Amino acid sequence: MLSYFLRRLLGAIPTLLVVIVVSFLFMRIAPGGPFDSQKVVPPEVQANLEAAYHLDEPVLVQLGYYLGNLARGDFGPSFKYKDFTVTELIRQGFPVSLRLGLSALVLALFVGIPIGMIAALKQNSRLDHGVMAMAMTGIVVPNFVVAPFLVLVLGVYLKWLPVGGWNEGAPANMVMPVIALGLPYVAYVARMTRGSMVEVLRSNFVRTARAKGLPSRLVLTRHALKPAMLPVVSFLGPALAGIVTGSVVIEQIFGLPGIGRYFVVGAINRDYTLVMGVVIFDAALLIMMNLVVDLVYGFLDPRVRYE
Repeated sequence: MLSYFLRRLLGAIPTLLVVIVVSFLFMRIAPGGPFDSQKVVPPEVQANLEAAYHLDEPVLVQLGYYLGNLARGDFGPSFKYKDFTVTELIRQGFPVSLRLGLSALVLALFVGIPIGMIAALKQNSRLDHGVMAMAMTGIVVPNFVVAPFLVLVLGVYLKWLPVGGWNEGAPANMVMPVIALGLPYVAYVARMTRGSMVEVLRSNFVRTARAKGLPSRLVLTRHALKPAMLPVVSFLGPALAGIVTGSVVIEQIFGLPGIGRYFVVGAINRDYTLVMGVVIFDAALLIMMNLVVDLVYGFLDPRVRYE
């Protein structure tokens, strides 16, 4: 398994390099620049700023400078956040996004898996159709619709919860963002669990276990649960990376200081280094989570071998 891990880790380097180069070129193609503003800047000042950050040189030369700094672990300074480096901003925002994302993922697992299992055990019943209808609703309704609705009902009308702010991660401030962010993932997990469980329950080894007289509870927990979780585990890797770094809308609506909010501000201000830092961090996290999922597969499915 160690050799497989090292091979995958080395194979991820070209992928990450392609992401860096393509993102860098797209950022430079986009109109505008980090020092464009409504205030007129004298040409000599503009030239000095661009020279200080190598923005007056050809794009390939700029890319070489950036890759060299990146090899030393330096994402560079932020163009808009004074006296802050991109690494410092990511270090500040990532714990917020991580806590929010993990909470939403826990909600998705603890609600979606039981709902999917119940729907599979009651296949084609009214309960099954009702659960899947609610799951489909959770998928098609975007979180930028759910979040304002929760704010309007729970925050404005009922005044049960604060409408925004982080407040050091207080539970009251976490409830609505977690629900709005985790609701689509609850629906995805429920549907995948239901479909996988239905297929596993029809498998020959499950029929054999039942034929031996094992109680339904033991058949479900000892024989059907692990293989039924394989699609869910496959989904969790990209989901965790996406839910942690992709909660852009939720962080904007609720005013949370996560890296998603930094990404939006950086994109608006053409803060090249900040946007690049978040993109690279997101890509690296996604690659690592996919690798972790592949390793977990070996524990859930004994047929998987890494030699």
